[in-house]
Amino acid sequence: MAKKGTKATRKFAASGQLTKKIQARRKHQQIQRKINQSKSARSKGRERPPVDVKDGEGEDESEKEIKSSKKSLKGMSVDDFLGAGFMEEDQDDEEPDDEGSGTEDEDDDADVDMDDDDDASFASVDELDDEGAAHMLELSKLAEKDPEFYKYLQEHDRDLLEFDVDGGDDDVEDADDDVGEPDASQLPILTESILRTWQRSLLETRSLRALRKLLVAFRSAVFMNEEDKVLAWTIDSPAVYDKLVKTTLRYTPVILEHHVPYKTLPNGRFKAPTQTQKLKTLQKLIVSFFHNVIHIITQLSDPELLKMAVTESTKILPYVIGSRKTVKLYLKACLDMWSTVDDSVRIATIRAIHRLASAPDESILDLVLKNTYQTLLKSSKNTTAHSLPSITFMKNSASEIFSLNHQAAYQHAFRFIRQLAIHLRNSMKLKTKESYKQVYNWQFVHAVDFWSLVLARACQVQGSTDDVKNEDMRPLIYPLVQIATGAIKLISHPRSYPFHLHVVRSLIHLTKHTHTYIPLAPHLLPIFTATLAHTKSKASTLRPLDLETTLRVPQQYLHTYVYAESLAHEAAFLTAEWLSVRAVHGSIAFPELVVPIVASLRRSLKVAHNRPKVSAAVKALVERVEESARWTSQHRAGVTFAPGKTDAVGLWEADLELDDAPLIKYIRVLRKTREKQRKLIEKARKGEGEVLEE
Repeated sequence: MAKKGTKATRKFAASGQLTKKIQARRKHQQIQRKINQSKSARSKGRERPPVDVKDGEGEDESEKEIKSSKKSLKGMSVDDFLGAGFMEEDQDDEEPDDEGSGTEDEDDDADVDMDDDDDASFASVDELDDEGAAHMLELSKLAEKDPEFYKYLQEHDRDLLEFDVDGGDDDVEDADDDVGEPDASQLPILTESILRTWQRSLLETRSLRALRKLLVAFRSAVFMNEEDKVLAWTIDSPAVYDKLVKTTLRYTPVILEHHVPYKTLPNGRFKAPTQTQKLKTLQKLIVSFFHNVIHIITQLSDPELLKMAVTESTKILPYVIGSRKTVKLYLKACLDMWSTVDDSVRIATIRAIHRLASAPDESILDLVLKNTYQTLLKSSKNTTAHSLPSITFMKNSASEIFSLNHQAAYQHAFRFIRQLAIHLRNSMKLKTKESYKQVYNWQFVHAVDFWSLVLARACQVQGSTDDVKNEDMRPLIYPLVQIATGAIKLISHPRSYPFHLHVVRSLIHLTKHTHTYIPLAPHLLPIFTATLAHTKSKASTLRPLDLETTLRVPQQYLHTYVYAESLAHEAAFLTAEWLSVRAVHGSIAFPELVVPIVASLRRSLKVAHNRPKVSAAVKALVERVEESARWTSQHRAGVTFAPGKTDAVGLWEADLELDDAPLIKYIRVLRKTREKQRKLIEKARKGEGEVLEE
């Protein structure tokens, strides 16, 4: 066996492959030694020692190595040779790789240390830089490949598109020599000329070396006001600071896309870039830059710059999606801005959250859904006229996130709706003041409204047919309705009527979009009865009550004409809204369905006195409902099938056009009137000097 191994080893050595292997290894050692000497020379602040490698000496060393290796091959088995034991001495002589070489797993969050010196940690990135002239062609095709980035250069850095090609490399080298290593006592000052040099290098050759220097300077801008950070640059000009931040945010995604591209699927989801050696080397640099972006997002006050930071950071997500710590920090920063900052920035943040939820890892989607809902509940704890538009925007945008994946959303919706049911059950059992507060609060109201939005969007019926958009979330409609109606029944006191109206409004929205019949008349008619039954009103000079921002009416409003008028108009509008939806008005049994409603309203009108505006609103509603009942009766007069023929009934209801129904026309007029009043009140609240005309 030993002879066979020796013969195979000799045959491999005689083929010439061993010689090529050793020559390649010696050449790599010479290049690595030259790089290490250059780095050590720069770190000690002195000039590089010349490294003279003569061709003859290199060849002699290679030949000696070959001869010595051939002698050592004698008596070696095939297993020993394949184990590369004879190369251990060469490996021991090599210098260890830099810590930025990217050999660590990208999922290991311990690799991300924001306090490290980036200039030293990412020195290995320079070895990946390809300064070839072939990249010059990319600049000419920039308008076609990335028109958005090209348009940005035309508006802000047009001279970069017209730079001198021959002088570009010289400028880069001059900048390298001038900058050098930062001194702890006196840091170099970043100027616009140095920044422009990096820009030219990035545009001309997509230089990774220039990108590393740009990101190191960006880190100095991020932590320039913190004393415990070791920085590489001093930035004393606001213009340079602004230019540096914008350049880094705009250029970094373009350079990374050029060197390590990723795929975007037609459905908007993306796939992480392929794991290559270049990506592993760049991984720590990318994650460190992303942490710097997260940190600067919390410091910026300019809405435009903050919007750019959020928008451009989404283009880096495919490279950092493997780090769970980074994803959590970014999600937290986006959710904080989503609930607090300017509207234009909030739109950018919800797009960033939407893109984060589109990651291929399903666990990230679960993280996004959970934290988005919790942030919404925290923001809706106190609702005022100023915060209500913001909360409404948050509910609408969050419902879009929950519509990305209905199977994943079902798990979270089931869990959180179950929590609402537990709160309601505890309140019904204990029946104490504290237990009632678990239900009668703004968070419970907004939670019911939010899940109504989610289910309405997920189970939306297309047109007038029964073609449901998605059936995964539909089983949750029934428990949500049971919870909502149970909360209405919990307290029937007139002071709680605003809470009832909030819940009814959510259920009407759910009915409208899912074509699910929800009997809301038993919850609306008591409001009319209580409002019209009191013939005497307390004299009051209280201002009109805004029911949209009221959860529980103050005691002084009870039995006043101001409160009665607000309740009557709001209840009449919601009743008309509910009766006009297709699930109710489109039913072939609509004339029979409204009989008890009309009878109850007419009975209440008989006892109403000295309240002309309240009675007028209820009378107008009754008249329109009766007209619509007669309109439906006329359309069904020619039917030839019996009520038991459900298939024929469904076809008749699907073909019925409701645009000309009297109640539909009436509700349109009410909506326009309420919208006009809302705009006038909003202008008055903002102090725009709007004059209210009668």
